[in-house]
Amino acid sequence: MPNRHGSAVIEFPTELEIVTTREFDAPLELVFDALTKPEHVRNWFAPFTDVVTECSIDLRVGGHYHIVFVTEDGKECSFRGTYLEMEPPTRTVATWLFEGWPDADAVESVDLEETDGVTKLTMRLAFSDQAGRDHMTMSDGQEDSFNKLEDYLRSLLEQKEAVSG
Repeated sequence: MPNRHGSAVIEFPTELEIVTTREFDAPLELVFDALTKPEHVRNWFAPFTDVVTECSIDLRVGGHYHIVFVTEDGKECSFRGTYLEMEPPTRTVATWLFEGWPDADAVESVDLEETDGVTKLTMRLAFSDQAGRDHMTMSDGQEDSFNKLEDYLRSLLEQKEAVSG
């Protein structure tokens, strides 16, 4: 088991908001790319043994993203949204919809901040109503995806070291 920088910290500042903070031992630009480029996202987005089957990202204000993964038991999970704000490589804001919960629409903002080679990710999901927010009772899938993201970032950094070393 690789050494983790630490698990995510999850907070609930209001009834409708969920804020997740996680640190990664990787430079800010690399974390931003891993969060926003389809060739990277498909490698970590799906939790556990789930597999990303579709990943399209049009990274601009008004652009759309659509990510689909399939669970071990064959269930399809589809996420989609539209970018509202874009400040590469430190911030994205987009609408967020998991198609399995059509009433759970939200706005997701992601902020990145780097200190001494460690990038802190702060992800805020703000739901439009309590019914939508109530779906989000477990975060173990997100935590597993973040663990996969951490492992993926480490593998990219190791490849880079091998090439330059």
